[in-house]
Amino acid sequence: MGASIKDVARRAGVSVTSVSRVLNGEKYVSKALLEKVNRVIEELNYSPSHIARSLKSQKTSIIGIIVPDLTNQFSSTILSNIEETASAKGYNLLVGNIAESMEKELKYLRIFQNMRVDGIIVMHQKFDNRILDFFAGASMPILFSSVKAPSSAHLSVMIDDYQAAFDMTEHLIQTGHVNVAYLGGDLDDITSGLNRYRGFLDAMKKHGLEPDERFVKFGDYKLPSGRRLMQEIIRQDELPTVVFAASDDMAVGALNCALDYGLQVPEDISIVGFDGSRITELVRPAITSMEQPVEELGRKSVDYMHQLIVHPEFTFDSDIILQHRLVVRESSRALM
Repeated sequence: MGASIKDVARRAGVSVTSVSRVLNGEKYVSKALLEKVNRVIEELNYSPSHIARSLKSQKTSIIGIIVPDLTNQFSSTILSNIEETASAKGYNLLVGNIAESMEKELKYLRIFQNMRVDGIIVMHQKFDNRILDFFAGASMPILFSSVKAPSSAHLSVMIDDYQAAFDMTEHLIQTGHVNVAYLGGDLDDITSGLNRYRGFLDAMKKHGLEPDERFVKFGDYKLPSGRRLMQEIIRQDELPTVVFAASDDMAVGALNCALDYGLQVPEDISIVGFDGSRITELVRPAITSMEQPVEELGRKSVDYMHQLIVHPEFTFDSDIILQHRLVVRESSRALM
């Protein structure tokens, strides 16, 4: 058995309450008491029971995270930023990588509930009635990061995906591209799938353009999906002048496919992505992307979750909408 808090108090010649005040980092602890207790803690190699402290404080200092797919560059990048901010605030993360499975999502949500996490951040937007019922009845705060919450009862920290896709499409049209291919995601995914597709369609419509149905394809945001859909486009009798992929991973897949078929990017065809993942700068040519402010998304998701945890009465009037940003790189060129 390891040393207990009573052993520390006995060796230091102080009360258990005094040791507890040191462990909890209370402000009004004398320097002498702090040094004495910390010296004994080191001598006895004492480690406070996280479970016992959690039961007493009713806080675990753990935030559960639902991640759709850690193989996705955007998901892993934003998770990294969430972890950095959470750690600085004294929280640990419990990550559920659900691989786009609602069964796994429900399993992890129940695990988070059983472990009494202080809050849950959700980065996924496919829900069935069981998951929606969980959200509605949850006792801990739930926040949605980079995706829209299913109801106004929960806060979302995100960009305006519709407007971002609209802005990207309009940029392409204004630089001379009228034959625009679109590689989209699952339309059941309202934020990244449906809203981005609607933004693309409405920008085309605004400029009197009709998308060529041969060049509108749907996949799953992953690199192999982008490659497969790009291959379908290349096998047509003609090529679009630009391919707009609804994720950077799909854009990389499309880029690799184009290069494998002997096409020059952007000389023969331009390729652009969406999200602002690190991968856009690692490939050659580097990929033009409509970037989400990933660092800010991670930081603000944790900041607002912290507010919800420490101030249960905290209220919000609307979602937190962050600003997207177009970053033009070597994979696209203007035709005019």
